[in-house]
Amino acid sequence: MRFHLSSSVVLALTFVRVVGAQEQTLALRDLITEAQRSNPEILAAQKRYEAGRQRPRQESSLPDPTISLGYSSNGNPLPGTGIGTQPTSNIGLSFTQEFLYPGKLRLRGEVSSKAADAEFEQYRMVGRNVILRLSQAFYRLQHTYPEMEVLERNHALLQTFLRIIEARYAVGKASQQDAFKTQTELTILETKKIQTERERRSQQAEINSLLNRPAGAFLAQPAEPHVHELTVSLEEIQLHARDTSPELLRDQKVVERSDLALNLARKEIYPDYAITGGYFYMGSMPAMYQVRADIHIPLYFSGKQRAGVTEQAQKMAGARHEYDAASQSLSFRIEDAYLTAQTSYKLMKLYLDTVIPQAHLTLQSSLNAYETGMADFLSVFTNHIGIVEYEMNYHEEMLNYHLAVSRLEELTGLDLAR
Repeated sequence: MRFHLSSSVVLALTFVRVVGAQEQTLALRDLITEAQRSNPEILAAQKRYEAGRQRPRQESSLPDPTISLGYSSNGNPLPGTGIGTQPTSNIGLSFTQEFLYPGKLRLRGEVSSKAADAEFEQYRMVGRNVILRLSQAFYRLQHTYPEMEVLERNHALLQTFLRIIEARYAVGKASQQDAFKTQTELTILETKKIQTERERRSQQAEINSLLNRPAGAFLAQPAEPHVHELTVSLEEIQLHARDTSPELLRDQKVVERSDLALNLARKEIYPDYAITGGYFYMGSMPAMYQVRADIHIPLYFSGKQRAGVTEQAQKMAGARHEYDAASQSLSFRIEDAYLTAQTSYKLMKLYLDTVIPQAHLTLQSSLNAYETGMADFLSVFTNHIGIVEYEMNYHEEMLNYHLAVSRLEELTGLDLAR
């Protein structure tokens, strides 16, 4: 194993690989593009938004007109009886068009338009959430490969220990207890390898599910992720999120919709009306024409309409509180993810620059002393366990870093890791 830190403070832990191994890798950006095209959740949210876009035109249009056909007869119910001889006998038609009080149609259209805008932000939220889950599954999958390398490399090192112990035990310079401890640790490493393999298969299954691929579809090894210190300040991220967060924008559209709905409810006290025009054929007698206006009288304003205004006022107040709650929650989640990313980066750098190199030097020193009889096996064993723990902690912090950055990307829309 060799450790290095680039001039741009980019952390990387490089392991020895088999010469001639295939370099096919899995790129997160390609997976995101495929998910945006194929994920069923994203496609369903897109169709809901597209359906919602059709609603404003419906709500801002006049009701369909009504055409009435009929006749009036005298003497018997047959059509045409009495036409031309009786002044109340006729055959005719009428046309009726309902009209809402001025301003109501416009408000109805605007209410539906705000609802469609909120649906669009919901669509964006679904897309970001899918990308978050995909990114986190990608990073967890990527994490299993170096973790497995650490386990396999230390498994081989323990087998070397075991051979040394057996050789020393044969000449009476080591105890049987040392061999038992080493064999036990070998078994523990085997159990960890089994758990890591299960985690790998689980993350592969989640990625295939998010991409709408068949179960068990092949996935190459993920590319080595980029790790760099965040250069954007927490304040800049918070300000950017307030302008671009689909969650906040959705709740803002809901508030605006509630305000328009309240104005519409207040207009319900004003009457709607209908205009009717008719023509009636009367045979040899002069034709008869009809024009009529029907007006809806809001006699029950103190009950129904007032209750409607109160309902919309309460909904608007609730929408504003939800917006405030979402704003506070967003601010907390951003700060929490930002601090997690910063902390994990610092811990990674500490493990890489100091802890792991020192642990390797300590192990090598104790191993040399043990081979010459200057140190006991317990010190060698303890130092080896420490290296395994530190290397696993390093990769755990790398995973935590990427999980935190992916959450920041979901909350803000910024491209921080890729």
